[in-house]
Amino acid sequence: MRRYALTDQQWEKIKDLLPGRSGTVGPTAKDNRLFVEAVLYRYRAGIPWRDLPERFGDFRVVHIRHARWSKKGVWQKVFEVLLQESDNAYYMLDATIVKAQQHSAGAKKSLNKQAIGRSRAGLSTKIHTLCDGKGRPIAFHLTGGEAHDLQGADALLEKVNAPALLADKAYYAQKRVLARLQKSNCVAVIPSKANHKNKRSYDKQLYKWCYLIEHFFAYLKQYRAIATRYDNLAVNFLGGIYLAASSLWAIC
Repeated sequence: MRRYALTDQQWEKIKDLLPGRSGTVGPTAKDNRLFVEAVLYRYRAGIPWRDLPERFGDFRVVHIRHARWSKKGVWQKVFEVLLQESDNAYYMLDATIVKAQQHSAGAKKSLNKQAIGRSRAGLSTKIHTLCDGKGRPIAFHLTGGEAHDLQGADALLEKVNAPALLADKAYYAQKRVLARLQKSNCVAVIPSKANHKNKRSYDKQLYKWCYLIEHFFAYLKQYRAIATRYDNLAVNFLGGIYLAASSLWAIC
């Protein structure tokens, strides 16, 4: 098997979810598998599109097609179909920051609209993530790296469909998190902040499973073009994240 290529098991799970396949309305794509593997290779190796190996064809075609699929939500739809087998015993919420390479700030639109922020460390993007009970991703939200984790909670809490949510102290907010979870009959397994006078009780044994979402972040950052953001547009970067996450679901 070629380096970073899909296994047959992974391909079997996603091939019928892609546009342009044989038997569907519209033109038939030349080789969907080769294209998907080209995009995976680029994100996994962390190379410019123009440095794709010749076996993948014209890099411009691969790049344009990836951008088109990202904009149309193709990668997200594949991801959402695969996660229907999620473990709803509890969910986990957290965020990780990735450095935005200087060339990723070249888009015409403002940095804020492209989920790139400025901080002491320079340009960065924060990937807010919701995971299931086995540490597999359920949903994503992008912000600038300087954004508070609660901005991710604002976007992702509506997707929580589990009896409990595990999160660290950064998500300890009465109105924005705790009240919303209580309203949806979801137990908040979130420790109080150190400076909080009235400490709230929580399931400490269940909270220990938060390490699983950290394992997912470690897996995601094996994709070097995600660990360091090279994409100008947030929609393209998010498309790459959805594809990487789909490859994980496809082997589960």
